Amino acid sequence: EGPPGELDIDDVLDKLLQVRKRHPQSQIVTLKEETVTNLCQAALNVFSSQPMLLELDAPLNLCGDIHGQYHDLLRIFDNGGYPPQSNYLFLGDYVDRGKRSLETVCLLFA
Repeated sequence: EGPPGELDIDDVLDKLLQVRKRHPQSQIVTLKEETVTNLCQAALNVFSSQPMLLELDAPLNLCGDIHGQYHDLLRIFDNGGYPPQSNYLFLGDYVDRGKRSLETVCLLFA
């Protein structure tokens, strides 16, 4: 997962996506704590640099709450296309009920 303090986003995406053809109960992704921390920091930097009101380009896939359902998120991307080829607007509730909340938020941040 790269040198300490460095985030290899392609490596993170590879690890997160290599489980997509597995049964939902087997879609377990192991990332180092430092990788998750660096990913969260990178996402925070992006969010902080953006205006409060975003102007989004069509076409746009509008997605409701995913509640940490990693399998559902992977199916959404499999069916609608993966970013940046397809644009998405997620309305919230990314984590909480699903067993794969960490994987879900990591894929959205990556």
